[in-house]
Amino acid sequence: MSDMTDTKFPSAARHVPLIVILVVAIAGYFMLRDYLTFETLRANREALLAYRDAHFVLLALGFVATYITIVAFSLPGAAVASVTGGFLFGLWTGTGFNVVAATIGAGAIFLAARWGLGQALSAKIDASEGKLSKLREGLRENEISVLFLLRLVPAVPFFVANLLPAIVGVKFRNFLWTTALGIIPGAIVFTSIGVGVGEVFDRGDTPDLSLLWEPQVIGPILGLAALAALPIVIKSIRGRKDI
Repeated sequence: MSDMTDTKFPSAARHVPLIVILVVAIAGYFMLRDYLTFETLRANREALLAYRDAHFVLLALGFVATYITIVAFSLPGAAVASVTGGFLFGLWTGTGFNVVAATIGAGAIFLAARWGLGQALSAKIDASEGKLSKLREGLRENEISVLFLLRLVPAVPFFVANLLPAIVGVKFRNFLWTTALGIIPGAIVFTSIGVGVGEVFDRGDTPDLSLLWEPQVIGPILGLAALAALPIVIKSIRGRKDI
């Protein structure tokens, strides 16, 4: 009996991190969605700026830790956090903090999913035949390109780009560095909105996040996505010629 308990417990324990993330994400959606907003930033901006001037390092550490928590638990407010980074720290420092925090948070949720559902599902896919097996093999051959596409295509939700690679079994190191590089264009856009958010608040307006979809912004990002997809297209063409 004790052997059976010892065998089952580690298997069940692997799901604990992902279950905790899901529970916190659901609770956070209902409890924090009215607090992690631009209105909260507007109401506290003077206090935040004063604290930054007096305790820059502490505020920077607190900001990064908060952003990591938001991403790791898929809480509402990631866009607000990115804009806040620009508001408090400027374009380049703010972008750096945003990218580091988002990458660490993404890595945390990736590992939680990998230890839980990811291990079992990846093993089943590896053992399967037919379309699933071909899909997995294609992903392995184009892992880097697919990971970049998940980050660069704006239509892909951030949490999906964190969970899906873990479930299908991509390499963690590839996930981490492609995340860090792939989110830079979007991070620059949101951080730049934050740089001018004080003037927006003074006018009584709310930051316009639709800037991401402006042609001069979305065009270069989609161009990068096309470059990321190019190796996949070339391999597909070569494969058809071999056939």
